[in-house]
Amino acid sequence: MPLSTERKAEYFEKLKSLLSDYSKAFIVEVDNVGSKQLQMTRRELRGKAEVLMGKNTMMRKCIKEFAEENPSSPASKLADICRGNVGFVFTNDDLGEIREVLEANTRPAPARVGSVAPSKVIVPKGPTGCDPGQTAFFQTLQIATKITRGQIEMVNDTDLIEAGDKVTASQAALLQKLGIEPFTYGLVLKKVYDNGSLFDAKVLDITDEVLAMKFTSALNALASVSLALGYPTQASVPHSIANAYKAILSVTIQLENYSFDKADTVKEYLADPSKFAGSGGGGGGGGGAAEAEEEKVEEEEEEEEAAPVGGGMFGDDDGGGDY
Repeated sequence: MPLSTERKAEYFEKLKSLLSDYSKAFIVEVDNVGSKQLQMTRRELRGKAEVLMGKNTMMRKCIKEFAEENPSSPASKLADICRGNVGFVFTNDDLGEIREVLEANTRPAPARVGSVAPSKVIVPKGPTGCDPGQTAFFQTLQIATKITRGQIEMVNDTDLIEAGDKVTASQAALLQKLGIEPFTYGLVLKKVYDNGSLFDAKVLDITDEVLAMKFTSALNALASVSLALGYPTQASVPHSIANAYKAILSVTIQLENYSFDKADTVKEYLADPSKFAGSGGGGGGGGGAAEAEEEKVEEEEEEEEAAPVGGGMFGDDDGGGDY
């Protein structure tokens, strides 16, 4: 049923308001998403983001009108992506947090005949709960089975549906018999709009840790190439200095009449490594153990000296006794 003129005017006003109030948006695909699931998503995003759906022709027309009224606005880019069953999630908050909410709000769903599989479906081996009279059904699907304890058991894991294939009636019937809901449906992120820039949602997978790792790897590669070519760069200078220090040190420790501060420590260590044995934490612990051993020896000596004071076995002082 087409919208009335008043409803269209309200929709246009709302979309233009969202385009002016928010600088970020997700373009989401809502295939196989029910109204109840969409309502729950709106509830979880309340106060953080606004979800807006509509007909593609209406959204494109409204966006073009908004771009004409605001020539400096980059929102005109959004008109070209209004293709298919899509909608908008507007926000000014962190895109990563909104993305987590959208991806978490998914629901399992059965495989429907004729629908396109969004992912690969593998049926695990094991008992199926089906009686032996249904063996022919599994044979039709070329699934190896055996009879165990009065029920059909699948011998191997079965690749039933490939991603992108249409679900057939027999495949849907098998999954229904086994009680398997292989697919999950929710708002699928297609594009991200951020202050006039439009890019793929996969860009959000690039975190600060990933950037740091990639930068470090590139820096190491640049330093290696620079050192191999003998061409100094900011990446290779620290390595060049370290290598030069090692070369000078290796020559200095062989000389008797020349040295420098850093080399003196190394020479002293090479001359007598035992001087540095107690410099670490383990050496301190060893010293404490030696002190405890000395105290124990002193206590034993005191006990040996005090032993004769107590007298003999029968109380006599000379250690003798009458028998």
